[in-house]
Amino acid sequence: MSRSKQKEPNDFFTNVYEVTKLIPYGRVTSYGAIARYLGSGRSARMVGWALNSSHSSREFIPAHRVVNRNGLLTGRHHFGNSTLMGQLLENEGLIIEDDQVVNFNEKFWDPLSELS
Repeated sequence: MSRSKQKEPNDFFTNVYEVTKLIPYGRVTSYGAIARYLGSGRSARMVGWALNSSHSSREFIPAHRVVNRNGLLTGRHHFGNSTLMGQLLENEGLIIEDDQVVNFNEKFWDPLSELS
């Protein structure tokens, strides 16, 4: 999804889902990186709200691949239990300690540089 093909602003959640579906297996991004890519740099919290609602989507949205700007699994309590998000990321080869991606800088995927 390129920025020029972005849907209407009132469809922000759908735009978040489309970007999130592009995060490669074994990589993570941040709420803020998605917001910046969508041209809404101050909307990181709204990206989080969108991902919290993603469970109602008919398609699989890999919301577990979105963490905060420091690599913390801040959305983990939305995954049914407090360890599932970390387990999903570990299954993809990421190293998680104390609810944080240890190799965050190495595994960070920036949609602005990857998709632009």
